[in-house]
Amino acid sequence: MRSLKKIGEFGLIGTIKKSAHIEKEVIKGIGDDTAVLPLDKKRNLLLTTDMLVEGVHFSVKENRKLVGRKALAVSISDIAAMGGVPKFAVVSIGIPNSACERGIKDIYEGLSRIAKEFGVSVVGGDTVQSKKLVINVALTGESGKKDIVLRSGAKPDDVVFVTGALGQSLKTKKHLKFIPRLAHAQYLVKCFKPSAMIDISDGLSSDLAHVLNESKVGAVIDEKAIPRAKGATVAQALSDGEDFELVFTLPKKEAEFFRRQKKFKVYEIGIIVQKKKGFMLRDSKGKLNKIIRKGYGHF
Repeated sequence: MRSLKKIGEFGLIGTIKKSAHIEKEVIKGIGDDTAVLPLDKKRNLLLTTDMLVEGVHFSVKENRKLVGRKALAVSISDIAAMGGVPKFAVVSIGIPNSACERGIKDIYEGLSRIAKEFGVSVVGGDTVQSKKLVINVALTGESGKKDIVLRSGAKPDDVVFVTGALGQSLKTKKHLKFIPRLAHAQYLVKCFKPSAMIDISDGLSSDLAHVLNESKVGAVIDEKAIPRAKGATVAQALSDGEDFELVFTLPKKEAEFFRRQKKFKVYEIGIIVQKKKGFMLRDSKGKLNKIIRKGYGHF
C-alpha cells in the first residue's frame, strides 16, 4: 500500500471518491468547492466543511479571535466560489486539557463576528477533548439554479481572471485576515455568468489545475499579469496558497463586457486553451514554460 505522503491529499480524495456512495438526486458530490444538492425548483442547497488543526493551519501563538474568524471564513469562501450565499453553520471543536476558557471564548467571538458580517447563523455543533486544538465548521448555502458555478465549465478561449494579489499570505497574516470574496462572486453570477470558478486555498497553480482537470482544458498564464503581494515572487504567487482569492473564467464575449466594469478591481491573467497545449506560463520574453502544480500539501 502507498503512503499518504506519496499519494498526497488529492490522491487520497480520488480514492475516497471512488468508494463514496452517492444517490441519484445529488447534483454534484466530491470534486468541487462544495457539494450541490436539490433544494427546490429555483434553488440549490450547497454544503461544505473545513477543518483547522493547530500546527497545520494556525500556530499556538496566533490570535484566537482571528483563528475563529478563519475557521468560518474558509467555508464562506467555498460557498462564494460556487456562486452561492452562506446560510447556516455548525461548529465542532476539539479542545486540549491545557486550554483556557478565555482562549475558547475568543475563538467563538471571532467566529461570531464574521458570521454576523456575512449573515450566517451558527445553529449547533459539538465539543470534545483532543490533544491539539481542532475546529471543524460545516456550512450550508443556497444558490439559484442558474447561478451555480462548477470547476468543470471552462472552455478554450475563455479568459482567466483573479480577484486579488497572491503570495506571502503567512508572512502578511492574510491567511487569518482575508475577506471572503462573496460580493465579487455574487456580482459575477448575477451579471456575467462565469464558466468556472474556484477559491485559492492551496495556491494558484494547484487550484487552477483543478479547474483545468475538471474542465479537460489547458491554460496559458502571463507571468507579468499575475497580481503579487508586496515582496512576493512569481513562484510564491503561484504556490504559497492561503490567499482565498477567487480565480474564474469568462467566455470571450462576457470578458469583453466584464473589462468595462468598475465595481471591483480584478486582474486578467491568461486564457484557456485546448488540453493538449498544457498548463503554461508565458514569461516576459514570450517564452512558454510548463507550470508545475505546486501548493500547500496536507500530507
